[in-house]
Amino acid sequence: MTKNNWKISPSLIAADYLHLGDEIREVSEGGADYIHVDVMDGHFVPNLTLGPEITAFIKKATALPLDVHLMISNAEVSFKDYIQAGAAILTVHVEAVTHLHRLIQEIKKLGAKAGVAVNPATPIEAVSEILPDIDLVNMMSVNPGFYGQAFISAVLPKIQRLREIADKRNPALDIEVDGGVKLENIAQVASAGANVFVSGAGVFKNKPYKDTIKKMRQALAGA
Repeated sequence: MTKNNWKISPSLIAADYLHLGDEIREVSEGGADYIHVDVMDGHFVPNLTLGPEITAFIKKATALPLDVHLMISNAEVSFKDYIQAGAAILTVHVEAVTHLHRLIQEIKKLGAKAGVAVNPATPIEAVSEILPDIDLVNMMSVNPGFYGQAFISAVLPKIQRLREIADKRNPALDIEVDGGVKLENIAQVASAGANVFVSGAGVFKNKPYKDTIKKMRQALAGA
């Protein structure tokens, strides 16, 4: 991946939901590439967040692509609702889907890019066979469910190994890292081989957002 493929995807899980429209507009105008939408069901992960209706409202507030991350069980049942709501990228968890190839095919058939997320304790071999069929791997660098957790540094060598495998099987694959990514470590994450950076508290707890995103890009330029 080249430097011009780096993407910053602020995660709305850390936004001020009382002023969500303003938050979305501020990061959109502040230089973000995607808007990251975390969907949690209280079953696969111990938290409950928004659904397809709110996702559709989010889409109305920005022209940026929605990077929708389904941290849910039975994604096969509801994934179409999120694509209809405006997801440009739809990511499901390898740990939560039984027939992964089938679901990936259905996602792409409906016009969205397809991603697969991998929890910190899940080996990358769990996604190696599907790499040629997907657009993105989301390497979770925290255990999913809550924002503000510390970055798990043991994920860095996993990112490196995934990049090496992807360069042989799918060189265009985006490697996204999600959890604990902030200004202080974004260059290190990029050096490991990632090119898409999800940042919740790292962006939304550091106003003004445009300055934070600018500093992140400066850090990436030195990676």
